[in-house]
Amino acid sequence: MPAVSLSIFGGVGSQFFDNNGNPLSGGKIYTYEAGTSTPLATYTSSTGNTAHTNPIILDAAGRVPGGEIWNALRLYKFVLRTSTDVLLATYDNVGSSFNAAAIIANFTGNGSTVAFTLASAPASENTTNVYINGVYQQKNTYSVVGAVLTFSEAPPGTALFGSKIEVNYV
Repeated sequence: MPAVSLSIFGGVGSQFFDNNGNPLSGGKIYTYEAGTSTPLATYTSSTGNTAHTNPIILDAAGRVPGGEIWNALRLYKFVLRTSTDVLLATYDNVGSSFNAAAIIANFTGNGSTVAFTLASAPASENTTNVYINGVYQQKNTYSVVGAVLTFSEAPPGTALFGSKIEVNYV
């Protein structure tokens, strides 16, 4: 289950219309990773347990079934089309409300391991805070790719006495 946040595109109770102002009955919302044509799931509720279909098919009133769109904590591209797949609009690099609670991951440094796998991918490197033995680590001392946090050099420690690594992220 991914951490999710309410989408600023469609969010709660939104209604979509065609170019003539009529409800977009049977319209389609395709969801992709920002800047790509790679499909990216959206979710039906704040639990993140159930993905919407992709595309999301709008009801007769031009509304999202269930009334909500929740995003993983990533940037999205939304493509809005009619029921016959005529393109109405494309919205790229769309975020979400980011109201999700922070996730805390703890690891132990041993002086040689540089890469640590988080339970889920942070929204971005900018939404991470990393501490080693309680000392904040500058962003230029590590990188995040997907769910893997990699330090530029291994956090200190030995087999008997490791360093405490804490990662806070959304």
